[in-house]
Amino acid sequence: MLIKLENPVILTKAVEIISDLVMEVRLKVNEFGLSVVAMDPANVSMVAFKLPKSSFTQFEAESETLGVNLDDLKKILKRGGAKSTLIFEKKDNKLEIQIEDRIRRKFSLGLIEIDSEDKSIPSLEFSSVVKLQSVDFVDSVEDCKIVADACSFIVEDGKFVIEAKGINSARAEFSGDEAEIKAEDCKARYSLEYLQKFLKAAKLTDKVVLNFANDHPLRLDVKPKGMEMSFILAPRVETDD
Repeated sequence: MLIKLENPVILTKAVEIISDLVMEVRLKVNEFGLSVVAMDPANVSMVAFKLPKSSFTQFEAESETLGVNLDDLKKILKRGGAKSTLIFEKKDNKLEIQIEDRIRRKFSLGLIEIDSEDKSIPSLEFSSVVKLQSVDFVDSVEDCKIVADACSFIVEDGKFVIEAKGINSARAEFSGDEAEIKAEDCKARYSLEYLQKFLKAAKLTDKVVLNFANDHPLRLDVKPKGMEMSFILAPRVETDD
């Protein structure tokens, strides 16, 4: 296996985001590119990442599964910059990582065995799909974090609302002028601790797509240039609102 990536900043950022949720993953390399699907240790969220084959300037690989510690990989990737070239090559039970810019540097990352089963994003049905500006989504979630540890996604009367209530409250309301809303009336509540981790991915692109339903898992999709990321988050279902 030998793959080469120019301007690897987006991969570095993706690894940083994924490492907030899980520390050890299987990197899958096949005819379609490089991908990761992983669940966090608490079984509350999942992340799926795809870097298509077209993003690479050289791609010589069959089907490989590489068990890696993301913290170690992240530290290596951060040694490169926007103008670096990144080369991955598997040799025995190690992943050789070469960073080429003004000089050529080499790292060797030991591959690890991961006991958990392979994951895949579950097939879910959603009654509501909302597409909105990333900056608006980020601001709304950060507003909610000030007053509570969870927020509600609400569709009512053709409007989309992000709301948090505690002793204090925060509310952001979107009409069809500010967001694309294809939804039925519903309400679901989600952990702000996890949503804040997803915001790092939202900041990489102009738009986010929220897929949810009444007391149902959320799927958040972002598509920065050259890659795709999706997050699944279990709802926080409580008897008291």
